[in-house]
Amino acid sequence: MSSRETHVVEMGDILANEADLLGMIKEYLKFGEFDDTVHQFEKECKDKGKLIPKSRGNRLRDSKTLIIQKDLLSSFDDGDFKVFFELWEEYIPAEVRDSDPQTQKLEFYLHIHFTIFPLKIHLGGPTDRDGRITHFKQYLETRGATLSQTTEFLPYYALPFVPSPAVHPSFRDLFQDTWVPEVRRKLEAFLSATLKVTNAPRLLLLYLQLQLAEAERRASYYMRRFGKMQADHHRLIDVTAELVDSLEDTVRGKMVFPACRLTSALPQEVPLLPSLDYDKLKRDLLGGSDRLKALLLQALRWRLTRSLHGEQRDTVLQAYISNDLLDLHSAQQVGSDSQPRGSCKIVRQYMARLINALASLSEGRAYLSQVPSVLLVLLESLKTEEKDSLSRENVLGALQKLSLRRSQQSAMIGAGLIGWLVEELQDSDCLSDYTLEYAVALLMNLCLRTRGKRECARNAKSILKVLTDLLGHENQQIRPYVNGALYSILAVPAVREEAREMSMEEILGCYSREENPELNRQIEFIIKQLNSGEVPEEGRESDNEEEEEDDDDEDMMETDLDKEEVLLPQPRELSGETLLTTNYLGIMTNLATRSKKKSSAPPGVHEPLQRPVTPSSHRNALAM
Repeated sequence: MSSRETHVVEMGDILANEADLLGMIKEYLKFGEFDDTVHQFEKECKDKGKLIPKSRGNRLRDSKTLIIQKDLLSSFDDGDFKVFFELWEEYIPAEVRDSDPQTQKLEFYLHIHFTIFPLKIHLGGPTDRDGRITHFKQYLETRGATLSQTTEFLPYYALPFVPSPAVHPSFRDLFQDTWVPEVRRKLEAFLSATLKVTNAPRLLLLYLQLQLAEAERRASYYMRRFGKMQADHHRLIDVTAELVDSLEDTVRGKMVFPACRLTSALPQEVPLLPSLDYDKLKRDLLGGSDRLKALLLQALRWRLTRSLHGEQRDTVLQAYISNDLLDLHSAQQVGSDSQPRGSCKIVRQYMARLINALASLSEGRAYLSQVPSVLLVLLESLKTEEKDSLSRENVLGALQKLSLRRSQQSAMIGAGLIGWLVEELQDSDCLSDYTLEYAVALLMNLCLRTRGKRECARNAKSILKVLTDLLGHENQQIRPYVNGALYSILAVPAVREEAREMSMEEILGCYSREENPELNRQIEFIIKQLNSGEVPEEGRESDNEEEEEDDDDEDMMETDLDKEEVLLPQPRELSGETLLTTNYLGIMTNLATRSKKKSSAPPGVHEPLQRPVTPSSHRNALAM
């Protein structure tokens, strides 16, 4: 097809859609009895050469309704109970069938009609009659059981067991010539009332559908928020219980040891956890059963997340790294083999959880970054795991934390992760809070790089639309990362030009009216960047990770790492620290901890973020 022909087809489609829209507008005006407006509307459309088609929406719906009624009545007349009840269950609303007494009575008589149908017309072999009787028995034992105490229907519960119901005194009326027409009349009246045609205009129905979709979206969001608040509430109860127990022990004069979730106020000697046999651990992580693998991965993560911050946790991490827990440097890599689609779902989830926990610590990120294949496996898992599964949440969390390191940023940008994130965030309302927050924070970290900005410039319109949509999202935790990403990519002239074409300044102005001075100040910085005429210097310096030092000194273990545990020990089954110290006790595998460098000062809260961060570290910086 030539370009001219294609253009003609596209124009035809546009005109057809416009005509359909004009028809819906006229239909709505007539429904609202805006007679003068309808007359003027028709006159103006005629003057402008706009075609208004005759309303056909209601006619289509009405014709479909009439076809359904006709099919139901035909099935009734033909005695085809299979087709009849398929249509009955599909088109008669469940709330009517289940709660309306008159409908339940009619349904009972309909079953009787189909059961005795072969006896009345003297057709159908024994197999057909047996099949109908079996169907009627199943009905009496299920849906028909509700009428078993009703005097009107009680005799009919014996119908399947009577050899010749036509001559039985209790069922003689069923074989009178007037019985079937009477049931059919009731059925016809019921269908006319239940499957009645609608006079609502299409425009109103479209609006109601949009309102319903919006209500469902908001309900889904609030349910997710409620779930998170409920989980936080339960954690708070646990901590409170531990505090009460500690106070009671103190009153009794007992020695109090700090619980894993409580931080002691006074400096004290913290015991190191027992050493482990890492050779045996790695053998079982590779060759053990799926359940053993999952239990070990869970226990190893708990040892890291539940250890006390400081020397105890540092010693655990150093032991993992020095003993190459994930076997990253051997021919068979646990970190790579546990992630592909073919392995057990729960093993993949618990491997992702452990990697996410390791990535929460600076030296853990350095360990994971030593072998490029780890990042490639994580990127593949991000795209193949089920949406909003715990596996994918933890893979995304690990990638976001690894994006603090420049080498990992470069690899992610080169693998096209920015485009994947932008596409994923287009449907942000379907994402969990964790996925949304870490996806936006990861996008911001990648946008801070010169290569990342260039990647965004290739599809500036799409990424700007996604980011501006996210400004209005109900989850306000993502705003600093959205602002940081916008501020960063607006340094590119091509992105600024695209932003001006879509009236970005007016859009940002709408959000600066909110009662949040910190975010308002960030919006002012973004608008200033939008209106600047600076041209960034071209060069490769900012993309050379060997020449620039990583800004990776964050150690933050968020509580979400241990949320929603799906693996629970069976009776007398070892798990957690008990499993490790019972079956995998080692000798001198713990090493002395290394000195930690101090964290750099956080950026001012009034400015957009301009250095890579993780959500947990950013929240901690704001709290400080």
